[in-house]
Amino acid sequence: MKKLLLHLDTDPVASAFDQAVAYDAGVDNVISYGGATRDNVTAHVHGMIFTRGGKNLKNSAIFIGGSNVPASELVGKAVKKAFFGPVRVSVMLDPNGSNTTAAAIARKVLTNYDITDKKVVIIGSGPVGQRTALYLLKEGAAEVVLTSRSLERTKVITENMKETYGVDVTPGETRSDEAVQALLKDAHVAIASGPAGVCVVPKSAWQASDTLEVIADVNAVPPMGVEGIEVMDDNTEKSGVRFNGAIAIGNFKMKVHRGAVASLFDSNDQFLDETTIYDIACKIDNE
Repeated sequence: MKKLLLHLDTDPVASAFDQAVAYDAGVDNVISYGGATRDNVTAHVHGMIFTRGGKNLKNSAIFIGGSNVPASELVGKAVKKAFFGPVRVSVMLDPNGSNTTAAAIARKVLTNYDITDKKVVIIGSGPVGQRTALYLLKEGAAEVVLTSRSLERTKVITENMKETYGVDVTPGETRSDEAVQALLKDAHVAIASGPAGVCVVPKSAWQASDTLEVIADVNAVPPMGVEGIEVMDDNTEKSGVRFNGAIAIGNFKMKVHRGAVASLFDSNDQFLDETTIYDIACKIDNE
């Protein structure tokens, strides 16, 4: 029986990227819909669960994407609600690639590196930064500081993370290069997850730190998020610090993305999201 993937995208046009990765992961056919909302997906879900029963349900699965992360999460809840007990299929939630990207960042940082009792500073408090914070705290980091240009905004985000996940993330503000330098002064790991084409960590900031050991940057659009990094850096040592660039991180992200999609067809009862995709990344990293 063919493997079918229902691709629900909250953007008007479903992502060609996500469709291509699905085929590379071994899916036989992708059924894609753009403009997915929590109010219009139920019929599509029922189309997947009522056409195949029993053991054949595992040959159907659902992928939820889109650039609007909160909207995609609402679609995820609507999909869950549309199931009937065991009459369900596996689901992967990876809006804007945030879960798989964050998992890749964490695994790259942890390559031959013990983060136990270390301080991490994440510059960029969007979905990728938030999920990276979750994963590194899970791995034993002593403190993770999540930053944006507004301390008040960051406080709202970290308070929500505390309520949702039960984790303590320190809010920070990076309104200036001087503020970044002050945050990195006693940090061991720095991660740039800011907007594309914006340098958020000048060389003067990371060079002034005597404690920094690992730096990662997901920005592949010049100028880099970290001054002095190259997109191909793959735990490349410079000035006593190991650097991981966007392409090195992206290559592993693709492995995680494909591996997660492929795993959907192992059973019909999985829900892969920000709390479970990291486990797949760890498994792939250890193979």
